[in-house]
Amino acid sequence: MTEQVPDIRALSDLALAGRIAVRDPVAVRLVTERNNQRLFRTAWSILRDCAEAEDAVQSAYLHAFAMIDRFEGRSSLATWLTRIAVNEALQRERAARRRRARLDAESVVDLNDYREKLMRGSMEGDAPDAELARGQIRRMLEGAIADLPRDFRTVFVFREIEGLTVDETATILDIPAATVKTRHFRARKRLQEALAPELRTVLTGGFPFAGADCLRLTTKVLTQWCGRA
Repeated sequence: MTEQVPDIRALSDLALAGRIAVRDPVAVRLVTERNNQRLFRTAWSILRDCAEAEDAVQSAYLHAFAMIDRFEGRSSLATWLTRIAVNEALQRERAARRRRARLDAESVVDLNDYREKLMRGSMEGDAPDAELARGQIRRMLEGAIADLPRDFRTVFVFREIEGLTVDETATILDIPAATVKTRHFRARKRLQEALAPELRTVLTGGFPFAGADCLRLTTKVLTQWCGRA
């Protein structure tokens, strides 16, 4: 009788960690594809730069895999990886802040003015099609979130975009649950002040990191950790 090969997708986090430790490319691919989007959003919420966020996630994976034997399964593998991504992004953010210490602050976009122009343009005869207009509005929302203070921004991304619970967010950021609730409330309040109510409904799907982006990051990690893609 032919022995059945277990479905790797059904393996426990500890079992997957064990396979990553021996540089199993199938396990590495599965884990990165499962977590790329969350880790990218996490890093972006701190760094506010897509290219820098992707680099931070790649470094976080390699750092995590190098010490994967320390993973004991007390939390999910996704939570463990997210904590490492947070730390990597924070280190980069602090380094960038030091580099910018003597530079002038970046100019602030007038979100209200931009919103009015966008909505006015969407009603004109030569307005872009619905999908293009939706993309423009989403980019405006992403800009508004990027302008939030970093602590508010990270909590907002975890709660509203990633859909994490208060307790999960508190665990990852190592802060009290009450602090998560406060930061989430204040982030929402600031966004409500900056954006018209009808624009907030298009937030779902913001900060996408899938398809070619996800494949590119997974390939980079596979090449560096397993020696092949």
